[in-house]
Amino acid sequence: MGGKNKQRTKGNQRPSNSGRAAELLAKERGTVPGFIGFGTSQSDLGYVPAVQGAEEIDSLVDSDFRMVLRKLSKKDVTTKLKAMQEFGAMCDERDAEIVKGVLPYWPRIYCKISLDYDRRVREATQLAFEKLILKVKKHLAPHLKSLMGYWLIAQCDTYAPAAIAAKIAFEAAFPRSKQSEALVFCKEEIINVLQDHLLKETPDTLSDPQTVPEEEREAKYFRIVTSSMLALKKLLCMLPSSELGSLEEKLRPLLSQNKFWKYGKHSSPQVRSAFFELISALCQYIPQSVKAESSRVSPAVLINIDESDPMVCPLLWEAVLYILTTIEDCWNHVNAKKSVFPKLSTILSEGGGGLATVIYPYLLPFISKIPSATTDLNMEFFRNFFSYITKGLSTERILTSQSERSAVISAFFECLRFIMQQNLGVKEESVKMQKMLINDQLIPFVDTALKDPRLQNEQLFDQLAETLNSWETKAEAHGDDSVVNTLKNVLKTFWTSLSEICLEKINAQETDGKSLLGISTLLEVLQRAENSWKQRKKKVAKVRLIEEAPESSTENSGEENKIDIFSEENIEESEFCWDENLPVPVSHLRKGPLFDIVCKLAEQSIVHISELKSDQHLSFLSSLLNSFSSCHLFQALLDLAKEKNAREHHSPLPLEIGGPMRDHPAIQFMYHRLMNWLNEDKKQNIDFLVDILYSILYCCETNTERKNILDDLTKLDVKWNILLRIIQKACSSSDKHLLVSTWLKGDILGEKLVTLADHLCNKDLEVAASSESLTSEGWTLLSLVLSQHVKNDYLIGETYIERIISKLNVALSRPKHISEVGNTQSPVSFICDVASNLFISMKGCCLMPSSEELLLTIFQLCAQNQDCTHLSDFLVCKLKHTWLCGLHSLLLQFGNANKQSTFLHSSALWLKNQIQSTSLDVKSLRVVMSTVDDLLNNLLEAYNSHFLLRLFLENIMPSDSEWKHMRHSLSTQWLHKPLLEGRLSLNYEHSKTDFKEHSTMKLPSHLCTTALLSKIVLLTLKEEIILEDIKTEKIIAELLYSLQWCEELENPNSILIEFCEMLQGMGVTYSNLCVLSKIPGLLQLIFIRSRNTGTLWALTISKLIHSKNILPDEVKQLYKTTEGFFPLTEGSLHTVQSLSPFLPLEDKEELVNQCTARLLTCTKKDLCNIDGSFGYLSILNSCLKEGSIDGREKLYEILKIIMSWKSDHEDIFLFSCNLKEATPQLLGLNIEIIHLLSVLLKYSSSLLVDGDWDFIMCSMLAWLETTSENHALYPVPLVQLFACVSCDLACTLSAYFSSISSKLPVNLISEWQEFFSEGIHSLLLPLLVKITEESKDTSETSFQNSVLIPLGETLTYISKDQLLNHKLAIRLKPDQKTNLPERLQTLLNTLAPLLHFRARPVQIAVYHMLYKLMPELPRFDDDDLKSYVDEEEEPALSPPVALMAVLSILEDLLENILECYPVGEFAVIQPLSEEFCYVLGYLLTWKLILTFFKAATSQLRALYSLYLRRTKSLNKLLYHLFRLMPETPTCAGPAAELPNKETRTFFTEELHLHVRETANLSSQIPHLACSVYQITLKDLPAMVRLWWNSCEKRVFNVVDKFTSKYVSNMLSFQEISSVQTSTQLFNGMTVKARSTTREVIATYSVDDIFIELIIQLPLNYPLGSITVESGKRVGVAVQQWRNWMLQLSTYLTHQNGSIMEGLALWKNNVDKRFEGVEDCMICFSVIHGFNYSLPKKACRTCKKKFHSACLYKWFTSSNKSTCPLCRETFF
Repeated sequence: MGGKNKQRTKGNQRPSNSGRAAELLAKERGTVPGFIGFGTSQSDLGYVPAVQGAEEIDSLVDSDFRMVLRKLSKKDVTTKLKAMQEFGAMCDERDAEIVKGVLPYWPRIYCKISLDYDRRVREATQLAFEKLILKVKKHLAPHLKSLMGYWLIAQCDTYAPAAIAAKIAFEAAFPRSKQSEALVFCKEEIINVLQDHLLKETPDTLSDPQTVPEEEREAKYFRIVTSSMLALKKLLCMLPSSELGSLEEKLRPLLSQNKFWKYGKHSSPQVRSAFFELISALCQYIPQSVKAESSRVSPAVLINIDESDPMVCPLLWEAVLYILTTIEDCWNHVNAKKSVFPKLSTILSEGGGGLATVIYPYLLPFISKIPSATTDLNMEFFRNFFSYITKGLSTERILTSQSERSAVISAFFECLRFIMQQNLGVKEESVKMQKMLINDQLIPFVDTALKDPRLQNEQLFDQLAETLNSWETKAEAHGDDSVVNTLKNVLKTFWTSLSEICLEKINAQETDGKSLLGISTLLEVLQRAENSWKQRKKKVAKVRLIEEAPESSTENSGEENKIDIFSEENIEESEFCWDENLPVPVSHLRKGPLFDIVCKLAEQSIVHISELKSDQHLSFLSSLLNSFSSCHLFQALLDLAKEKNAREHHSPLPLEIGGPMRDHPAIQFMYHRLMNWLNEDKKQNIDFLVDILYSILYCCETNTERKNILDDLTKLDVKWNILLRIIQKACSSSDKHLLVSTWLKGDILGEKLVTLADHLCNKDLEVAASSESLTSEGWTLLSLVLSQHVKNDYLIGETYIERIISKLNVALSRPKHISEVGNTQSPVSFICDVASNLFISMKGCCLMPSSEELLLTIFQLCAQNQDCTHLSDFLVCKLKHTWLCGLHSLLLQFGNANKQSTFLHSSALWLKNQIQSTSLDVKSLRVVMSTVDDLLNNLLEAYNSHFLLRLFLENIMPSDSEWKHMRHSLSTQWLHKPLLEGRLSLNYEHSKTDFKEHSTMKLPSHLCTTALLSKIVLLTLKEEIILEDIKTEKIIAELLYSLQWCEELENPNSILIEFCEMLQGMGVTYSNLCVLSKIPGLLQLIFIRSRNTGTLWALTISKLIHSKNILPDEVKQLYKTTEGFFPLTEGSLHTVQSLSPFLPLEDKEELVNQCTARLLTCTKKDLCNIDGSFGYLSILNSCLKEGSIDGREKLYEILKIIMSWKSDHEDIFLFSCNLKEATPQLLGLNIEIIHLLSVLLKYSSSLLVDGDWDFIMCSMLAWLETTSENHALYPVPLVQLFACVSCDLACTLSAYFSSISSKLPVNLISEWQEFFSEGIHSLLLPLLVKITEESKDTSETSFQNSVLIPLGETLTYISKDQLLNHKLAIRLKPDQKTNLPERLQTLLNTLAPLLHFRARPVQIAVYHMLYKLMPELPRFDDDDLKSYVDEEEEPALSPPVALMAVLSILEDLLENILECYPVGEFAVIQPLSEEFCYVLGYLLTWKLILTFFKAATSQLRALYSLYLRRTKSLNKLLYHLFRLMPETPTCAGPAAELPNKETRTFFTEELHLHVRETANLSSQIPHLACSVYQITLKDLPAMVRLWWNSCEKRVFNVVDKFTSKYVSNMLSFQEISSVQTSTQLFNGMTVKARSTTREVIATYSVDDIFIELIIQLPLNYPLGSITVESGKRVGVAVQQWRNWMLQLSTYLTHQNGSIMEGLALWKNNVDKRFEGVEDCMICFSVIHGFNYSLPKKACRTCKKKFHSACLYKWFTSSNKSTCPLCRETFF
């Protein structure tokens, strides 16, 4: 059809070959066929209308419909499915008239496609049919007869969705009332279709054998046969009865065919099931036709009685019953004994083969329809019948399935009752049948049940009881005497036989406990009255026989002791007894025999218990006495005892037992039997014995008697577990509780339990309990009596409850004692369990004083660190759960009534004491906070939470004096930072206290208190609870004070860092304290405290104003006017200093004016006072340093005042003096003067004249001399501060002169450079060396760093000449091999080791100084170069030895730090840690080495690189760099972009190393590592390439990917740019670069020779090899050309330099070649590719010259000393 692979164009108008053939056919014959291309038989799809030339016939069919109908003829399932869905949609959417045009063609399509193999197609067909019906409605009528047969089959489709869709379509076409009429109308056509399918069709006629697989053909055939039979059944059901007669005639041919009856034995289960379903319908609707075919139908059904398929079986048995009912003579057509009954017996003996629930309900109607005469039924048949049922019951499948077991048992008893009913005569045969049924069937059936626990369910025994009930009812009814007598005999036989098998089981040598349990259950069920089993819902009945009610009890006492049997308060089960009040009496025919059996069994049990100590018999006796408790039974047992044990001496009854009761059989049984059993130590028997005890108590008449018995038992010192079980059973049932209630409330039991509590709490704590189980039972008993309530009352007396709780509390309040003994967990755990149950269950218990004390003790244990209590996590968890239970109960009490509690008060006071007087670590504080958090959360849930929270806070809040004491106890180390930063000023010596003198493991009490109280206050703010007496403001103020203290510490220890993290976790941070704005008095409160005391309060208010962005006008509201600050005190001074950034400008100016004016009036004695020059200068510094107001004139005026002091009071200036004699006031004044001079230089330098400059610079130098001479006093804070500000002033001046020197007078600049700058560095460089040497072995401390920062920063301004002319002591090492002069080597030896000094400022300062020296060093190696060139061995030269020594030390340290990180994984280095300093020093050292390397000549670089290769230092560096560089080296901060829109990375951003930098320390190491890597790639590309090629595959890929992504583009761009911008000129060679293609083009021309070389940079430059390609060449031989290209490629690959340097080397080589210098015949190059030497070593024989390095390599690799060319020995 036009080629298999060609795509048919959409809308192609040219028809396919078959279409063209049809057109040709029409033309030739001259006719237009209506349908083309198909046959006309029913099975063919001859329904597609022609397309061409059929306008007259097809005018009614729409073209779209025509297309869809054509698609429906396709074989492909998907095509048919989509076409049918499209057809349904078109029926829905198109007009009715268009859709009607399809109706003539629809029946044939439907009849074919509704039987399709694919179920989706069938479902879609029915859905489309429904839409067609809804559109055309009554116009379908003419086509109904051709459709209806297939439509009915479709409604019975085995695929449910398709069947449902067909039914919906049918209901859409016909209302329910019209459906039968429609079927009558099409009756004949339906029958014809169904008969054809059932009798004529085969798999091969329904489907084409050539195209459809056999499996599909058979499946379709089976489905259609099944549906046809079900359709026939449906037709029978739906036709009116008047039409059934005519239907019988039409069905006669079908019923007469043997093929139809063979379907009963068909291989397909669905066919068989449909067949039996049809048979049932035929029997129901046309019984006459079935009778006519009885000879066929009876065998077809009855012989298949052993059907095992679960789908077929129910329908088969239904058909069996229909056959038995419809055809009276059906048994005449089958041999029952051979064909039916053997199969039935097989089914029964196998338990129904998994179909018991289906088969067994049919057994009774089945045997009821078996006529005895016809089938010779007799006693033997029924004996076998029941035997098979019993055998089937024992199969595993029946035993494991409850539903099947139930079906078998029900069938057995139904059939038994039926056959007994049939044989209730006095004839001999009937009597035999009765005995057989009882002795041979019923009793063995019961015996089977008693052997297997799975059959001892109460259903079997209930069925037995129901059977006996029915017989007893008939036996007691007035009627036929023979029937009554027969039934009495039957019952007598049953009881006799039952008694025998029960006694046999109980007396068996190996008694089976399961059998005894079965007997007790059976007797328990049998003792119930008629039908009581049906009303029972999980209730265990307890029986007292009517005639055995105690006669001695009076009516009153009976009323008194009457138990509320049906009380709603029963906890577990309701136990009741038979009594006259019960509505249904027990039959007298059962009562006597049953009691006799019980007595016999009880007596036998006693015998076994006494003689064999049998536990099983004791259990059995217990259940018997529980169910049949009566005086007569106890009497029978006593009589037996007297007979058998007449000689035994029994202990006399206690005197408390009164006269009549001494003869009471139950009490006698207790003292003579039960007491002995209770004294035996057998735990497993306790339950049974306690049950017997309750049976005895039940027989007693008064509570007094019961109490005496139980008191007696208690005094006997019985085991605790016995008392426990007695009380547990009393709690489980209200009637049992009534029996023992008097005893429970009595003193005997109460005292006993108090003794128990004392014993458990003390003994267990001292030594481990001897028996864990006894201890456990003791605790369980205590828990039970404390926690159980009956009618809102305690089980025991309230006094005893109090005493027991007190004992528990005493035990818990000894945590030391608990922790010291070995058995720690047991008592605490048990007390937790007891207390939990107590708190949860006892209403009102928390208001008892002892309970609240216990709750407080548990709370305290929870709120303490486990290191103190030594409790395990498990115990702490239990304690927490316990106290939360108690708190919850306590709060419920508050909710119920306004009651007071001591717990809240006591717990608050205890907490207050804990956080104030006890030193806590963070872990302990967390525990306290967590416990308080739980407390607060529970308080919030209480009824009156606001009152409770206020009450709790009032008790825990410290007083003002306590707050003050806690603030004073804080360390003053915080002052260091604000003093250095100039935020505060001091002129007295504050405490030298450092944290090292404090415990670094404990938190100050102020921090603990504020943390805890802030938790409460934040909660009150959240809940909007208003506190009295500005408590909220006070607590928040103290919290801010604590936070400020932590923030000001320079080097907080780990415990404080942990504390701050804890606060952040709680949400207590400046940024999160947004609720503060709702506290109006807070700012005013802190301001008042700042005015009064200053110091940290001043910094606190500054931070608060800053964080809340308070406006200057609001700040002014705090102080009203600036006059209020004067006269100055420490408080007002610090307040002004802290508020200065936030003051209104006019107020700042006013303060400046006032202080300037007051400075003029100061006398000498006021100069150093706070309310004098010191204070005024401090305020002036604070107000002017920001530059917010124009203070240039003012500053100059103040300078003049200071200069006047110099002339009037020179002794106040600390110039070149010993600071030991200086007072703190003088130090403070000098510090402020220096501060002011720094501010002056910043803002007013333009006003200065020569005299001013002289004063400033001379003063600075004099102060520096003082600083240098007094370095031993740096630990004194003010001396240290003086040193810092002196260095700062020197640094400021250095920066000033280095930045704007051109604008200054020449003489001033020369003075600065020649004298002052030299003076600064000649003082500070030795000072740096002194300080670092003195503290070499000590760890980094705050005082060192504070001086080192300004000192280091100042030294960064030192010039190269000043460094070279240093005055440091000579420092040389004898083993150092160096070409450097002595002074320079000393400088290196002194400064280089400081690169790994443990302080960043020193490392950065030393780096900057050495960086200035590096370019000067290589020239000293140049002179020594000649000695290396002529050596035969490959020469190597070390970079500066001092640097390499430092590098060696740091390499080892870095190996240890980074060895755990694989190459490529980023190692995070914590800023300012020890590791940080080592890594920083390592990277700085490499930066210096690389700077040195870059400054060297090509030949020196070759020697240095060889040294680095040998030491493998560079390899180590590269491995380390790939651990220190981040995987994504993007810069943090604002997302600025480069002009070319590339991301900012550490490679694109230049690295600036500042001494003072603190902001970006976390990114400094990664940035520095990236910088070092970039420089290494740029300056040592050959060595990096060599290392990269030697890496393992994973590292190779990591390096390649990282370099290509982040570095290569930039380096390529720089390399190309350097070529483009190069000023280097070559004689005879021009070099050009193309940045876009990454190419460099070199053109070399000499005379007639012209060479063009193209150098291509790789994408991963410089890792990949640079390729050299040939351009144009003129006048050069091919071989020479190749050599030169190879040489250039070698130079570019192996030389550590730029492309321009490589080209220069190559040009030099070519020039030498043209000058006549011959190539070295080893490397074929004139100039050596590595050390750039010429061939000088000549062979004496052949006169050829070689490079020294090439010869050395030749000799070592070949192991010969012959010439490479002539092979003669080389001399």
